[in-house]
Amino acid sequence: MTCEEAYASIEGCARDHELIELLCDLLRYPSPRTEQLEADPQIKKFIREMVAPRFADLTGTAGAIDSMGNLIWRHGGSGVDGFLLMAYAMTFPAASMPQPFSGALVDGEPFGVAGQCALGRGACEQKGALAAMIYAAALVTRSRVKLRAPLILAVSLAGETGRHDAACSILQKDEIHARSAIVGLGTGNRICLGNKGRIDVEIIVCGKSAHSSMPWEGVNAIDGFRRVMERLDRLALPSAHTGLGHATLTLTHVSSAPEISHTIPDHCRLILDRRLLPRENPEAAFEEIQKALGDVTGFAVEAKAGAFMYPSEVNADCAAATAVAHATQAIRKRQAEVCYSPAALDAGFLNRSGIETIMFGPGDLNLAHTDRDLVSLEEVRDAAKIYALTALQSLA
Repeated sequence: MTCEEAYASIEGCARDHELIELLCDLLRYPSPRTEQLEADPQIKKFIREMVAPRFADLTGTAGAIDSMGNLIWRHGGSGVDGFLLMAYAMTFPAASMPQPFSGALVDGEPFGVAGQCALGRGACEQKGALAAMIYAAALVTRSRVKLRAPLILAVSLAGETGRHDAACSILQKDEIHARSAIVGLGTGNRICLGNKGRIDVEIIVCGKSAHSSMPWEGVNAIDGFRRVMERLDRLALPSAHTGLGHATLTLTHVSSAPEISHTIPDHCRLILDRRLLPRENPEAAFEEIQKALGDVTGFAVEAKAGAFMYPSEVNADCAAATAVAHATQAIRKRQAEVCYSPAALDAGFLNRSGIETIMFGPGDLNLAHTDRDLVSLEEVRDAAKIYALTALQSLA
């Protein structure tokens, strides 16, 4: 099916008030990250009590909730080369944002965004794209176009976890057979061709405690920490990527113990954030850190690999990017822009699993995790139609 034919099939199916109501309802239902991550009952409740019923209202079917709590909605044929839309349920916590779950409609100009916007935690990052993807499913269903392979929409429990656990569960347990995919996050409706990956590394430095009036009786773990950082500062990182810049190694946490006055600490803990460029491997990056540490005389030093996400990159002429570019031209009457993201996303995992994946969605990530978390209604409307047109081009 050509883009023009796909556009004609959904023209007249869209009703702005439905999409705006859906977006505001999603924003009014809190689903923030907590220490329980994907296991948080509130996130599962959001999918079960908010997302699934809206699928049923708009498409006629609610989808199925898997054993982990992710929602999988399918429509169309039974082929193995389906098209996957992946959206997220979890948002950043409310933090200092006033009325983070108001779902209010506001003028975007004071926030630097053109036109009317919806305000609420996760608007520019997860929930604008989630609303657009759900509504895209409605448009495809209403078009009554026969699909040769399934359109699959997965609503992941994740969104702010920094790991691939939910995506892994979706692919392995739910028998997802797709050739291409779009991960729905705020890109300003630009085609995001790649993103950095990440691995967290915890390092423990152990010394010997003593009273601070007699420091010679102890081995100060903070001195060991300084030696560790001197070695890590000399670690060579890969050459810069044209779209993503440099790989980075950033200290994000340091603490010492015991936290008692006048005491030489015998324990120092630090956490590193190692950002990965495309074609880098998390395991190899961790091994390089271990090698750089070597033996630190007088101290016991242990490095532990933590959560990770794979980097991602696809060509600008890949099938998913090409289809989205054609759909963007049809809907927005202008050429699609491309971008890259420094954030770690599930696209790397999907690409490694053989599903060619890009990122695309409404919202400006510069507003994410701030008190100005909002999304343009026009961008959400355009994204819903672009998702739907892309699916029809790929599957009809």
